[in-house]
Amino acid sequence: MADEANGPGNRIVVGVEGSGGARAALRWAIQEARHRNAFVDVVTAYSATYVPASPDFNYVPLDPIDLEAEVKRMQDGVVAEVLAEADTEGVEVRCRMVRGRAADTLIAESDNASMLVVGSRGRGGFRGLLLGSVSQQIAQHGSCPVVIVRPDLPM
Repeated sequence: MADEANGPGNRIVVGVEGSGGARAALRWAIQEARHRNAFVDVVTAYSATYVPASPDFNYVPLDPIDLEAEVKRMQDGVVAEVLAEADTEGVEVRCRMVRGRAADTLIAESDNASMLVVGSRGRGGFRGLLLGSVSQQIAQHGSCPVVIVRPDLPM
């Protein structure tokens, strides 16, 4: 890819958290990146849940699994699945994991992006909602154009 496509102005950030909406957002971003001569920056935010252990030990992780490895495995799986079915010729896809809350992380990532793309609903429990809390927050506070992709729309 040309050097100018590697600058921050040609970076499409995609929030990926394992949902069908995230898969649709990644597919859409890859198509858009081709038109813009941009690269796709897949960002997965994660944070451990801590609970009080006792007054002497402060807080401990809720689940002792290796959270970072599990998140990486999920991200790799989603990206591999989408790349296997998408035409990625000429489009560079980079993957990163960032510790933090999803909305805060993606809003910060929007600072040096030409576009921020997410699915309309993530892994939250309210099926009837058309717009999830993360997508709503980034639409209001993102510092670049935000695209919210519905997973049920044909590509």
